[in-house]
Amino acid sequence: MMRLPWPKKPTGIKYLPRKPFKDLTMTSKNEFSAVTTTAIVLLCIIFGANPVAVKITLAGLGSFTNAGIRFAIAAVVILLWALLSRQPLKIQKHLWGSTLTLGMILATQMSLFYIGMTKTNASHGALITNLLPFLVLVLSHFFIPGDRITPRKVVGMLMGFSGVFLILMDKEGMGSGYQTGDLIVLAAVFVWACRIIFTKKVIQDFEPFHLVLYPFLLAAPLLLACGVLLDPAMVIRLDRTIIWALLYQSIAIASLGFVAWNTLLKQYGAASLHSFVFLMPIAGVCFGWLILGEPVTSHLLAALALVTTGLMVLHLKLPGFP
Repeated sequence: MMRLPWPKKPTGIKYLPRKPFKDLTMTSKNEFSAVTTTAIVLLCIIFGANPVAVKITLAGLGSFTNAGIRFAIAAVVILLWALLSRQPLKIQKHLWGSTLTLGMILATQMSLFYIGMTKTNASHGALITNLLPFLVLVLSHFFIPGDRITPRKVVGMLMGFSGVFLILMDKEGMGSGYQTGDLIVLAAVFVWACRIIFTKKVIQDFEPFHLVLYPFLLAAPLLLACGVLLDPAMVIRLDRTIIWALLYQSIAIASLGFVAWNTLLKQYGAASLHSFVFLMPIAGVCFGWLILGEPVTSHLLAALALVTTGLMVLHLKLPGFP
């Protein structure tokens, strides 16, 4: 049989969109250009301000309604990005069970988080959510082979957990329901850590953005249905500030923020990017004070110092300190 004189046409262009991005960064994966460093810092600040945006939208939307709309918008934006960049959307049939599980965990996590945020303030929410890396570390030790806790990580964990303990004890200028809200947010962070561990177990079978897009698509209608059934009022009031805060959560954080962070992860790896995450709780506390006028108490400042230092110890490797 005569062979065709041209090669077989490739069936996908999965890696084509990644190539141009490399021209914007330095060649070394361990070094950042000024532009890249600025982008990482801005992303950390944007992510850190999320609890503030959540508090603003909760003044106009029910908890479940807020979360459902946020993830519906984010799913649409990520889907458009995937289509424009020609990312492969199809997943194998046997992976739908894992996808459904991730969607259910996400819906549970966000339900708890938004309910908790109705009872506490943004500064507390920002600090408690930054306990996530420490909880992931503990769970990884037991469920991820080869991921062990080192003395350096123990020091970082003790600082992080001590900081959150101080937050739970902070009653200065707080109402009676704040501690309950803090505990609900803490429960949401634990569920979030479980979702990350489950994701680590199944990620090799997926495109990374699949693990965001499809859980979003599954969680959004579940959350909206809960909004219809459980929110006292799905829409309390709707003004320009609430709409902008909702778009901030949906686009700047949950969709475009994810795409930008994921792109940087591919270029530099998690260890390099996570060296900057200590900026997130600082941003959350600062914006809570500047935008919402939340009190900056002695407990809060001490907790902020412990959590940020713990994150730095956790992610910055020191010579002779494993």
